[in-house]
Amino acid sequence: MSEKHLKESFVSNLNGTSIGEISLGLSIAPLCILSRGLIFISLYQKFGEIVYSWKSCLFLDFSLLVLPQVLSCTVLSDFLYLVVGCISVMCVLHLYLIYRNRTLYKNTSLKKICKSFLHARIEDQHVPSVTTFRVLINLFTAISILAVDFPVFPRRYAKTETYGTGIMDLGVACFTFANALVSPEARSPLEETTSAFHRVKKQLFSVWPLVFLGFGRLISVRAIDYHEHVSEYGVHWNFFFTLAFVRVLTSFLLTLIWKQKIWIVATVIIFTYQIVLEMTNLKTFILYGSDQSQRHGFLQSNREGIFSVIGYVVIYMFGVQIGSYLLKKRIFVKELLELFIKLIIISIMIFLIMTVVQNYVEPISRRMANLPFCIWAIGQCTGWLSFIYFCDLILVFVQYLLPGSCVPSTWTIGNVTHSHQKKDQRKEMNFCLIHAINRNQLLFFLHSNILTGLVNLKIDTIHSSSCFSLIVLLTYMSVNCLLSYILHVSNITVKLW
Repeated sequence: MSEKHLKESFVSNLNGTSIGEISLGLSIAPLCILSRGLIFISLYQKFGEIVYSWKSCLFLDFSLLVLPQVLSCTVLSDFLYLVVGCISVMCVLHLYLIYRNRTLYKNTSLKKICKSFLHARIEDQHVPSVTTFRVLINLFTAISILAVDFPVFPRRYAKTETYGTGIMDLGVACFTFANALVSPEARSPLEETTSAFHRVKKQLFSVWPLVFLGFGRLISVRAIDYHEHVSEYGVHWNFFFTLAFVRVLTSFLLTLIWKQKIWIVATVIIFTYQIVLEMTNLKTFILYGSDQSQRHGFLQSNREGIFSVIGYVVIYMFGVQIGSYLLKKRIFVKELLELFIKLIIISIMIFLIMTVVQNYVEPISRRMANLPFCIWAIGQCTGWLSFIYFCDLILVFVQYLLPGSCVPSTWTIGNVTHSHQKKDQRKEMNFCLIHAINRNQLLFFLHSNILTGLVNLKIDTIHSSSCFSLIVLLTYMSVNCLLSYILHVSNITVKLW
């Protein structure tokens, strides 16, 4: 068997892992952000204002944010409970020490501090948790697309063949949901009225880079005979085509319905799609084709990519609905807390619905993007986002206890002493990996894919030892992060439209 076919079989016919393990693994990134923020605050409490160079910030962020994620999906994948427990204990310990050594509110009870904190004003015009959520998706994707080709990456985390849940099954769904959160439809006011086709025309122009990249990937993969998992999207289809079509189709649909009713229309679409899957031969066609093996013609060759667009459109629509609520202007901390509670309730309800649907309809299938898959993806994204929100709230509370302290990518609290010092320090703390990747997210994804291809062309990944695999992965992520950081500190934003 050729090396190409070996690599294709290495990522094929897999059954995934449990939703619980996926949720546990996803919780590590927000905990790392919380731990990193508490370390910054502890250093400020002990040594006062520290001026960090961009190299120091990059080293700290890579060590605290990227390294734990690489380890948790490779050599520590069988010890996730231990990893989560250790990081959580470290966070609690830091939180306790900061609270015990506070100088402000020294003689004030915790109840009074919390009451005062809830009425503190928020100065930010954006939602840092959404930015963090989108960046973490990029980081997870960058790590996974290369790690999956090494034996050190558990096969249960890779994409499933027909039914099941692997961490990589969430990739496209998370990107779709994240894009919807900050889409023009989510950011526009409810009362805004525009021409029925104005938004569609704008989207048709804005997605041309995705279409261009889709054709670029298709041509390059064919030119170098790169290994592909055909049942993922099909013969010609790929990730970029899915994102482009989802954005255009959803923009068209959203011009026809009220913004408050998006979730209702999305529910009707996905239930109709599931009924068609059950009542016709569409499910058999998507999974096996019309002749059980061959892929002739454009539709049959790309059946997974084409029909799964329906599910991703639904995920996008729910993302717009949630994003329109998330991005509302909030003035006080108590409003942020209320939002967090609502997000938690929504995610719990979605997971309960998913359990019922899985038991009485059919299992989750990324390949079809069926009803259970869409419910799972929306619930997982909402739950993950709510946990990021929770960690941000803790960091904001600690910063409230210690005026002048500053953590990048969190909310700014107004009406505290030394606010001028906080603003000055925030300029220094702008040297942040989250800011750097967020500045050029599409470029980060592109050079991650290019480096992944280069590594696979030069290295026999499937026969690599765990130690060598880990060295390659950390070097690869170091290069990715360094490229984004250099652009960030040079104040360069690469826009393709």
